[in-house]
Amino acid sequence: APVMKASRMTMDVLAPAVYESQWALVLAGVSDFARPAEKLSLVQNLALTATGAIWTRWCLIIKPRNILLAAVNFFLGCVGVVQVTRILRWQSQSKKDTITEVAQQDAEEEARTAKGIVKDPEAAAGIVKNPEAAAKSALQ
Repeated sequence: APVMKASRMTMDVLAPAVYESQWALVLAGVSDFARPAEKLSLVQNLALTATGAIWTRWCLIIKPRNILLAAVNFFLGCVGVVQVTRILRWQSQSKKDTITEVAQQDAEEEARTAKGIVKDPEAAAGIVKNPEAAAKSALQ
């Protein structure tokens, strides 16, 4: 496992700033739970999920282990997973709605066509009652 040398500059000075900025990302993601899924970015939330997973693993591999930073990144990944799940479910549902709407419109069109055939079967079949008048109107 990689070994990082701990010094006052790296551990004491920089760590609080890193934790605070990471917690801000987690809180921003949690606040997005109230937003509709169609207004969320799939790419952005996939990036948050990947960042959380990669850095959580890295924080547990390095020596000394950075459990606090691992916790922040773990929650960042969890928020990303929840948001990605919401987005994918919304996309799946909107596709189903679209397919259902198209199928319903097709069924209504077929019903209108069937009613027209029942009402006037000769017109539906294209049978011309007066061929001479039809020929004159076609030439004009």
